[in-house]
Amino acid sequence: MTALPCLHVAAQATAPDTTSVRPPAPVRAQAMPATFSNPVVSGFASDPSVCRVGSDFYLVTSTFEYLPGLPIYHSRDLVHWRLIGNALSRDTQINFTGRKSSKAIFAPTIRCEGGRFYIVTTDVDGIGNFFITATDPAGEWSDPVRLPENVFGMDPSFFFDDDGTVYYTRHGGGRNGGVYQARVDLKAGKLLEEPRLVWSGMGGIWPEGPHLYKRNGWYYLMIAEGGTSYDHRITMARSRSPWGPFEPHPNNPVLTHRDLPDHRLQALGHADLVTTPQGEWWATLLAIRPQAVAGGRHHHIGRETLLAPVHWREDGWPEFGQNGTLAEPQPTRGLPGWAPWPEPPVRETFAADRKLSPHWAFLRTLAKDRWSLTERPGQLRLIGARTGLDVIGTPAFVGRRQERLNQRFATEVDFHPTADGDAAGVALRMNESHHALLRVTGGSERRVECLQQLAGQPRVLASAAVPAAALQLQVLATPAQYTLSWKATGATTGWQTLCSIPTYQLSTETSSGFTGVYMGLYAFSATDKPATADFGWVDFEALGD
Repeated sequence: MTALPCLHVAAQATAPDTTSVRPPAPVRAQAMPATFSNPVVSGFASDPSVCRVGSDFYLVTSTFEYLPGLPIYHSRDLVHWRLIGNALSRDTQINFTGRKSSKAIFAPTIRCEGGRFYIVTTDVDGIGNFFITATDPAGEWSDPVRLPENVFGMDPSFFFDDDGTVYYTRHGGGRNGGVYQARVDLKAGKLLEEPRLVWSGMGGIWPEGPHLYKRNGWYYLMIAEGGTSYDHRITMARSRSPWGPFEPHPNNPVLTHRDLPDHRLQALGHADLVTTPQGEWWATLLAIRPQAVAGGRHHHIGRETLLAPVHWREDGWPEFGQNGTLAEPQPTRGLPGWAPWPEPPVRETFAADRKLSPHWAFLRTLAKDRWSLTERPGQLRLIGARTGLDVIGTPAFVGRRQERLNQRFATEVDFHPTADGDAAGVALRMNESHHALLRVTGGSERRVECLQQLAGQPRVLASAAVPAAALQLQVLATPAQYTLSWKATGATTGWQTLCSIPTYQLSTETSSGFTGVYMGLYAFSATDKPATADFGWVDFEALGD
């Protein structure tokens, strides 16, 4: 592929660049409304990093223990994003065998230089910091190039300076650490010196997610502080040298809602900057949408991706949002356009001659011996093993992020358990100790049941006898609860509710961790004989925010 120029935030763009790495994709260009709503990527889409090539924007987020990992999103207007691939998509690249939930892939950074895309990130408790490259952001991406160090560091970022120097900037020192930096030789795949401390931030815990930028001769360093929860905030400093000393922004933190407990969006942080072809500046960042329930605030669908305007003041400092907070809704002034992607169909079917869609993910490996699209053409077959969702392993589970607080997830499953304890159905997964199952099980007495794993303790909430035929299973999600229902395929009666589960019982505040709920399909074998389950289709329907 011919190398094409990539635009990074090294200096403010002075003229539009219409060169694009990817050919134009069909979008529904529309008149721009006055406002847009955050989040722009809803559901678990944390630690967003963004870059631009011509009129195309590309975004990557963290994925922790899920594979394929490092999803790549594409946009023409910064508001509407579509998933085009995953940067970690092959067994030869990485696996997370034995890794606990919320370990593995932490915050990535995506950049483009000289026609090549770079993602640098951290595999926590694994190979450490590494980078991968591609000429097409949809993939495929290279195998990891490790950047080993003598001490632990995370949240790495690359900055390409005007003179060709590439800087590697990362968090180091843990809870009370700071930002460390070194030069990197990308061709040789090694650091040119030991990273050294360049800024300790403004005193908040976990000064992390650093990015270095350059504008009008100033080097700007942006980080997140306060821990990735309700005290989260974005701070910034600048220097005439990439090595400092760095002068803090006079209005730090530049963006936070830590003093606005009633605001719908909380835990703002981990931002990245990008310019439009017209020279406007915007920031992607993460936030959560907690629900007030059970005597506190709880968020269960994860840290989501937001978009905030950035304006430069006469004194050379940026202002984020509206005086350091985000208005609701957010004005569209300064966006490069308004180009929604076509809505995907609610019902997804499967075919032997098509790949599995990139929104599906597995646990810790690509689980190639746990599923098939060819053993029963037109069905997604899961091949159960004696590994369940309650252990640190790779069960027969395939899921996708819950993307809306109000969401419908349904499927049709053809499953005939032969041993008591064989099971298959729908799973709502936060981690090993907190998940819920709507499963078909039983040997001679076939039944559907709700099983909840809460704080590591399983309990059956409800059970009902079912016929030996294909069944349809459904989850209706609202901000407050999940309602789990079933019906026999072809039945004249409607959905039969089996149980309801409060969403806060799958929240981060209840279960801990950094991810959000995945809605998925699973199978389990109670014996060494594999139990197979065939899924004919999946409905994934947004019912509102």
